[in-house]
Amino acid sequence: MNINEILTITIVLAAVFAYINHRYIKWPPTIGIMILSLAASLLLATLGSSHSLLSEKAVQLVSSIDFQEVLMNFMLSFLLFAGAIHIDAQKLREQALPVLVLATVGILLSTFIVGTLMWLLFGWFSLQIPFIYCLLFGSLISPTDPIAVLGLLKAARIPGSLELKISGESLFNDGVAVVIFITLAEIARSGGSDISFLNVSKLFLQEAVGGLVFGAAVGYIGFLALRSIDEYKVEVLITLAIVMGGYYAAGHLHVSGPLAMVVAGIITGNKSKSEGMSDMTRDYLGKFWELIDEILNAILFLLIGFEVLVIKINPTILIIGGIAILIVLLARFLSVVLPVSLLRSRVKFEPHAVTILTWGGLRGGISVALALSLSNDMYRDEFVLITYVIVVFSILVQGLTIGKLAARLKT
Repeated sequence: MNINEILTITIVLAAVFAYINHRYIKWPPTIGIMILSLAASLLLATLGSSHSLLSEKAVQLVSSIDFQEVLMNFMLSFLLFAGAIHIDAQKLREQALPVLVLATVGILLSTFIVGTLMWLLFGWFSLQIPFIYCLLFGSLISPTDPIAVLGLLKAARIPGSLELKISGESLFNDGVAVVIFITLAEIARSGGSDISFLNVSKLFLQEAVGGLVFGAAVGYIGFLALRSIDEYKVEVLITLAIVMGGYYAAGHLHVSGPLAMVVAGIITGNKSKSEGMSDMTRDYLGKFWELIDEILNAILFLLIGFEVLVIKINPTILIIGGIAILIVLLARFLSVVLPVSLLRSRVKFEPHAVTILTWGGLRGGISVALALSLSNDMYRDEFVLITYVIVVFSILVQGLTIGKLAARLKT
């Protein structure tokens, strides 16, 4: 299929499923679209023998889309920027310590806990998967997905300060997780011979700190440009240039593009909006990026649902995936409760914060994309299936119940 056919079919399906969900089902948009695409995928797989042509076309469509490439190198920059421009910088500054600790210490704890327990679980099923690959899986499944979290927090009525902790953590922790993932992947490829603390520190500084600094620079340059004119059409175009040009440049500079987009988005949504835009521009800019966010989220969750058509299903690995859901939830709980316990003397946490932070730590497209980036010798098929099981559970079960849980805990 050519790019025009792929885009046409994807947009049409996203629109149809979004309409059906809004008109009849009335679930949160992203969840409704994903459920419908997942149901359609399972139906096609079930009817494959009697409707082979339709099933083959569907598989051909999904196979022709490089999910990892589409998400990590295109959609992610727009989605992170769109989410970040709505973050209140002043309020984020007040929650800086818990956000920082959860996005760093929490990720490291979760990576180690998940990796260790998965290694033991594989051994229990007589599958000898090296510990380093289990840690690699721990790093890709540990970050809470900002795309999934930000989309669903809009509907979940939780305290504003707690929502900021969750959204702030999810926006920043993917950059940390990617650094850990890259480092562990290098260790796995080299057998650990070329990896040292100095090399790891250098990689972290280059990717994470470099991404933050570069994002601030891009955001400030954008602010200067936005402040110098008053024409909303051009100003919206400038924000597009910030995202596309900034993310492209970050890749070539080998710094974290996701972190750069978060920082640039926060600057654009705060300093640029308050000091460099007219009321009309603020209105148009907000609506434009809200629309971009909604459209790309619809497409992303549609693709996640259809990805089941090309995933290799292994009954044993499927069972392991089901057990892994509990492991990931346990790791999330421990990686939240330990930092929160240490910070309680310095930071005020809302009642039931640990419960909501644990259950609200959704996994999404980023985990799937990282799993798909694994090479075959890293047990790619096994980890992709396990990741998919966890992500589907996270979005469907946790996503549909986080609002109800928050409401119940209030009473």
